[in-house]
Amino acid sequence: MKLINDHMAVKAQALPATGDGFVVLAGEVDSWRGPFASAPTRLAARLKALVAGIEAREANVFRAVLRPPGEGEEVLAARGIRPARFDVVVLIRTASVEAALELRESAAYQELAETLRAASRRTHQIVADNAGRLGDVDHSQDHCYLFNYFYADDRETLLKVWEYTAGWFQAKTALPNSALMRPVEGEPADYGLVNHASWPTWRTFLPSLIFRPTFRTFVLANFKANGVAAQPIVYRRV
Repeated sequence: MKLINDHMAVKAQALPATGDGFVVLAGEVDSWRGPFASAPTRLAARLKALVAGIEAREANVFRAVLRPPGEGEEVLAARGIRPARFDVVVLIRTASVEAALELRESAAYQELAETLRAASRRTHQIVADNAGRLGDVDHSQDHCYLFNYFYADDRETLLKVWEYTAGWFQAKTALPNSALMRPVEGEPADYGLVNHASWPTWRTFLPSLIFRPTFRTFVLANFKANGVAAQPIVYRRV
């Protein structure tokens, strides 16, 4: 990888990856108004009712509210990959990848997926493993939840870039957690990694993305230098 402004570089204080499996089901339902989204609340409530019937370690529904600054739309365009504009996401965590693959074939999941598909212009779903983490994401609170949809031609380079940019977020925004989800073999790789994280409040992270110059000169600069498309979207849990 190329490390831009390496005098600012600090690797993330990461924890060992887990053996968890994940199912990510995302839908592009409503129209974005600039950086803001307004996912239909009735659909979100219906999905929440359906995930209650899913047998897993946990299953949550999220609706998008904001797209912070990202990087790499030209990378996506060159590869023919559509930008992530998902305003509804269902995240299911299981004890293993094998359990996630089995769950995706269940009748309860199929009803969930079909409900979102019928209401969406486009859906995206993957089974993923855990490629790295900063800490477990707590879904019991009314926090701001991030899904960042990453793409790079070389996934190993992408992992290295994540280590340093996550270090910036730990240092500058007190990022308390992060679970990096990697599509398993045979799954769609439009987004080679999906990072899921949370902050307690908007003021914890949003001012840093707007007012800290190093967000652009270090985080976005390293994404660009390494051909990384980073598409962050902030959600609230339904």
